Amino acid sequence: MKKVKTILLRILRIPALKYIVVTILAVVLIGFLDDNSVWHHIRNKQYISELEDEIAKYEELNQSNQEKIRELDSNPKAIEKIARERYFMKTDEEDIFVLSEDESNEESHASAQ
Repeated sequence: MKKVKTILLRILRIPALKYIVVTILAVVLIGFLDDNSVWHHIRNKQYISELEDEIAKYEELNQSNQEKIRELDSNPKAIEKIARERYFMKTDEEDIFVLSEDESNEESHASAQ
């Protein structure tokens, strides 16, 4: 016990000890605990890269949509195709038959039970 006490007293007599302790505390506080710490900086960099990837994805989607809009502006057949496929529009001489698998699925579920 006396050896430990003497070692601690010698350590406390070091004149630059308070500066070393303050420097270590400052590095820990600024580097790890502060709002502008290294950890927050790394996390923000990762979040920025995720957002940049999302921006690239949406720019690509925007580009393809712009191409579709240009095609619809220049080609009336494309408008007719969309009207027929999505909205089941037809000319006066045509009949449209919509085939759905929903009813057959319901019948197979009812017979299975």
